[in-house]
Amino acid sequence: MHCYRFDKGNIMAKIVLDTLVCMFSTYCSNKYTVEYCEVTNPSGITVLYPELEYRTEVVSVRKTNRKIGISESPENMTKLLSKMCLKSELTSSGDDIKVTVPPTRHDVIHACDIYEDVAIAYGYNNIKRTLPKTNTIGHQFPLNKLSDLLRNPIAEAGFTEALTIFQCSRDDISKKLGIDSIDEVPAVHISNPKTLEFQVCRTTLLPGILKTISANKKMPLPIKIFEISDVVLKDHETEVGARNERRICAVNCNRNAGFEIVHGLLDKIMLLLEVPWSPTKQSDGYYLTAKNDPTYFPGRCAEIICNGKLIGKIGVLHPNVLAQFELTNPCSAVEINIQPFL
Repeated sequence: MHCYRFDKGNIMAKIVLDTLVCMFSTYCSNKYTVEYCEVTNPSGITVLYPELEYRTEVVSVRKTNRKIGISESPENMTKLLSKMCLKSELTSSGDDIKVTVPPTRHDVIHACDIYEDVAIAYGYNNIKRTLPKTNTIGHQFPLNKLSDLLRNPIAEAGFTEALTIFQCSRDDISKKLGIDSIDEVPAVHISNPKTLEFQVCRTTLLPGILKTISANKKMPLPIKIFEISDVVLKDHETEVGARNERRICAVNCNRNAGFEIVHGLLDKIMLLLEVPWSPTKQSDGYYLTAKNDPTYFPGRCAEIICNGKLIGKIGVLHPNVLAQFELTNPCSAVEINIQPFL
């Protein structure tokens, strides 16, 4: 049998070597015996490989039963572990089990792995189902539930969902959107980024969707894309200096901007959220108010006010922004924060 030289620090290589040697040893003329190979490391230290180390772990019978939810005797538990190729014997106290972990079971790292082996040998289907001993029963995170409830209606409106990368370049959220400096954007910067595409965490979902449309320009028009995901905003009032914000962003790309398409989608979302339109622009309901934004065409942008609070923007994207993302067809977009609706 041949052993190949490898660095001692490569733990995975040692695990693979031990596994292969143990497996092939069953086919040797003298079964379960191997010949060691001397390996000289770059430091000059000579080591014998394979190591084939055995180690022992002591587990509590009481704790094992409690973790799994069974009530097996120590004797039966040792038999269960033997089924899993783990040699086991009771300690002198009779309350603990000494488990010998062979070199063929490198997957056993912690005591919880031994608990799992007991559960497997006992049979998952044989474990009695019980309610957890907690004050509450877990349920879906409300923000995720709201996001899931909105996905289907938006898709039914003809929009295709996209899932874009969480990180982006500094230019994606500043210069490409018509903003002069990245300092004007409350962005969280990544220290020592590996590439230019992963410099900051996104502060808006718009660049990712525009990149998706740019990569699918050969698709027939109209191209209607939406995304429901988080953005990261710098916030010095929080413990970590930043906070996540769940948003919906939708873009309509066609031979004409189709502002009425995204406006209709906004109305549909508000209808689902049971927020009425406020023609008098009062505190109750939602309405639009004109806004100048470099990302949008002059005079074609509005802020979305809901219950007296700014939740997003809607409008026709500026031609310069479209050119930055190599788009030639006009686009309209809407982006809103949905966390206030919880």
